[in-house]
Amino acid sequence: MNSTQKPWLTAYPEGVPAEIDASAYSSLVDLMQESFRQFGDRTAFSFLGRSLTYTELDRLSQVFAAYLQSLGLVLGDRVAIMLPNTLQYPIAVAAVLRAGFVVVNVNPLYTPRELEFQLKDSGAKAIVILENFGATLQDCLARTPIQHVVLCAMGDRLGWLKGLLVNHVVRRVKKMVPPFELPNAVRFNEALAQGERCTLTLPAIHGDDLAVLQYTGGTTGVPKGAELLHRNLVANMLQASEWCAPALKRIPANEQPTFVCALPLFHIFAFNVNLLSCMRMGGCSILIPNPRDIPAVCQELSKHRFHIFPAVNTLFNALANHADFSKVNWSHLVVSLGGGAAVQGATAKLWLEKTGCPICEAYGLSETSPAASSNPVTSQTYTGAIGVPLPSTEMKIIDDDGNEVPVGEPGEIVIRGPQVMAGYWQRPDETARVMTPDGFFKTGDVGVMDERGYFRIVDRKKDMILVSGFKVYPNEVEDVVAGMAGVLECAVIGIPDERTGEGVKLVVVKKDPALTEAQVMAHCRQNLTGYKLPRVIEFRAELPKTPVGKVLRRELRDHP
Repeated sequence: MNSTQKPWLTAYPEGVPAEIDASAYSSLVDLMQESFRQFGDRTAFSFLGRSLTYTELDRLSQVFAAYLQSLGLVLGDRVAIMLPNTLQYPIAVAAVLRAGFVVVNVNPLYTPRELEFQLKDSGAKAIVILENFGATLQDCLARTPIQHVVLCAMGDRLGWLKGLLVNHVVRRVKKMVPPFELPNAVRFNEALAQGERCTLTLPAIHGDDLAVLQYTGGTTGVPKGAELLHRNLVANMLQASEWCAPALKRIPANEQPTFVCALPLFHIFAFNVNLLSCMRMGGCSILIPNPRDIPAVCQELSKHRFHIFPAVNTLFNALANHADFSKVNWSHLVVSLGGGAAVQGATAKLWLEKTGCPICEAYGLSETSPAASSNPVTSQTYTGAIGVPLPSTEMKIIDDDGNEVPVGEPGEIVIRGPQVMAGYWQRPDETARVMTPDGFFKTGDVGVMDERGYFRIVDRKKDMILVSGFKVYPNEVEDVVAGMAGVLECAVIGIPDERTGEGVKLVVVKKDPALTEAQVMAHCRQNLTGYKLPRVIEFRAELPKTPVGKVLRRELRDHP
């Protein structure tokens, strides 16, 4: 494509290339080993006051990789990782990849039914799991292909005394470990001890080898494993690094780039930013095990000087509205990266007022490793757009027949680039359904592109509400209502309506207890045309969300 076909190139900040060299690293292992050599004494990850250096991560992941190989696993076998943000996570990921196996990221909050499905679907033979979720695994283990269980505890890598205290509090005081029986499980520290007596055989790993099975969130149907190859993840890490470079130059030369990792590492957003991109630049990630505990998040962040904060709208919003927000020094932030779900205008405005660092909204999916587009990191204003395609990435808007639509017309966003997955794991039919003949991935998101090449999400196709033939996009209504001073957060779904086919239902969480239905409706009438107005307004204490903070509209529909 030339520049006239890629109008977004004019929006690129100075120094950001139109293309990246995706062959810079042969694999993720190549990338990691370079970081181990370059940044040995630096802290790679910080967790509850304990630091893990690059040298320690190198040694421990080699030892754990040798242990995994000693179990008889063969090249390409899948290893599930079911952990929150703890030091064992990066050790396990690096070990699995270095041993020549495939990471299967698992949501730690899964029910036995959900866990059973993912373990069976992926064919995982081993799992690294926190003991807090042992009872979940026990309930389904016999029906899965799992042959080896490595059991972690929160205090495993915190040193003898602190580890003992943390485990006592987690197990006995907070009672966060339900009783379970996994008689053949091996404790993480014991696995490391066994690994010390084994020899690691470094396999030849190539760009086209499978690195990660990243399961889609399941909010749109049955979860599917996106096959992310080593080259997909390397490419996206390079794309994100190049894109963020203009802002990262503002970090003083004598300071180590420091990331806040409040998003769960099992989610592809944090996996790419806090694990891969951070390691490549020799940064440190501050691991936050439970981002929903806002006082604990603020307490931990008050101890650190940090520069990069990836988050979702709900986390930005919850932090900015919390009384403890002011206990944290936000003045060193150079990038506030918003993704995972649409950032709302009211949240972006409040965040900028309180931190001085604008939210840079990006867009992507598990299937794109994940980043596909972003606003320039040099931008100081919130636009509501998802920005422009990243280097080496093409995006366009197509209609239901696959034809590209005129500028400004809505249609489905499709993406082509080196970060796009190889396909869905063992689902050639589903892969064929989402890939166009010329290699574009069909996102299922409705959007528009303007003449400058900026893209804007209108909504998920299936979230669209049809009122008397008129299309209502929930994001638009939510953005309007979220702008009210008395609203903390909100969500919109379609409900059956005898007269119009579908109607709009608005669910609101109050910031101001005195907020009334009449006030909300008056605000909507002022900002929305008639057919977009809510037929039903409901106040709730909270909205159902995924662990990464996406509002579950499906749950609101299924459980009104």
